[in-house]
Amino acid sequence: MFLGSAILFALAALGGLALAALHFRAGARERPPTALAVVHGLAAAAALVLLIIGVLGPAAGGSGLPVIALVLFVVAALGGAYMFLGKHLRGQPLPGTVVVLHGLLAVAGFLVLLAFLLGGAA
Repeated sequence: MFLGSAILFALAALGGLALAALHFRAGARERPPTALAVVHGLAAAAALVLLIIGVLGPAAGGSGLPVIALVLFVVAALGGAYMFLGKHLRGQPLPGTVVVLHGLLAVAGFLVLLAFLLGGAA
């Protein structure tokens, strides 16, 4: 579950990087493509579901790292939902601070998940 989650989060990160680049290049005047935002969100949501299943199962092996990663990703997901549902779909500009915080939280969660996968729990 954890490896599948990490792979999906990596794919979501590529989409997120593209979205952030489009956002900052356009100076927040133009909305990024909705299709890209949807694919990014769906990949991240699927990864989050796999991470939740992994945390709830025995595979975590008593390590707290997956739980920390989960908390970081959930907070990042809340920011993403706010940007997509509260701003993007309403045609409003995305707040740059939220874009940056969303990305930083997701990167932190991904690094914690990687640390777990690479044996950082030992």
